[in-house]
Amino acid sequence: MRIPRSHPRYWSLVTREKLVEGLREGIVVPQGLIAHGRGECFDYLLGETTIPPALKAIRAAAAALLLARNPVISVNGNVAALAARHVVELAKATGAKIEVNLFHWSLDRAKRIARHLTAVGAERVLGLEDARPAIPGLDHPRARASPEGILSADVVLVALEDGDRTQALRRMGKIVIAIDLNPLSRTARTASITIVDNIVRALPRLVDAVNELRRLRREELEAILKSYDNDAVLREVVDYIASRLRELASRRLALEPG
Repeated sequence: MRIPRSHPRYWSLVTREKLVEGLREGIVVPQGLIAHGRGECFDYLLGETTIPPALKAIRAAAAALLLARNPVISVNGNVAALAARHVVELAKATGAKIEVNLFHWSLDRAKRIARHLTAVGAERVLGLEDARPAIPGLDHPRARASPEGILSADVVLVALEDGDRTQALRRMGKIVIAIDLNPLSRTARTASITIVDNIVRALPRLVDAVNELRRLRREELEAILKSYDNDAVLREVVDYIASRLRELASRRLALEPG
C-alpha cells in the first residue's frame, strides 16, 4: 500500500505496514501486532516524540554498552521488522552480539529473522541451534539463550520485551537496557535502564549517543552510569504524561461553549 506523505499519521502507518510485511514474511506473529497496538497507545501519550527523560536513559545506555565486556542485543520479530538496520548499526558501533529470542519460538522463524538481519549487514546472529533453555525461572521459550551471547553477557539490550525475562536477567546479575513505551510495565520497572520511547526513534538516537560518548575516558563513562537513576527517570516520564494530559484537557475545555 502506498501511503501519501501528506497523511497526518504517515509514520505510524508506515510502521504498521512494516509489521504487516513482517507477518507475511514469517518474522512477526499475529500476537506481535496486538503488542504493537498497545505500545502505539502509549506513544500517543508521549506526543510521538522522544522526551527529555528518554534522552537521559539513552545517554546512560550508551555508556553501559561502551563499558560492557560482552554486550548483546536481543531481537524478537517486531524488533527485526521495525529496526533491523539500526540493530546492526548499534551492534557494529558497540561490538555487541545479536541474538534472536522469541516467546512464540520455532527454529524456522528464528532463521527467518536471522536471514533478515544478515540481509541488512549483520555478520553473525546467535540464538538458533546454539541456544538452549538456560535462563533460570522461566518455563517458556524465552528461557533459551546462547552460551556465547545472552547467557554470558554482562549487558543485554532488550526491546518490546516480556517482563518476566527482564526480571530473570536482572536476577542473573546482568545490566538490562530496555526500550519500552509503557513506563508502568514490569520490564520498564525492572530494567537497569529504561528508554521510554518508540524503538524506531530510540535506536538511531542510541547509535548517535554511542558515537558521541566513545571519545570519553572510561572513568567518565562510569560516572554517567553511576549518576543514572532509573526510578527517577520513570517518575519523570509519568509526570510528563500526566502534565501533557492536563494540558490537552485544558485545551479541550477551552473549546467547549460556555
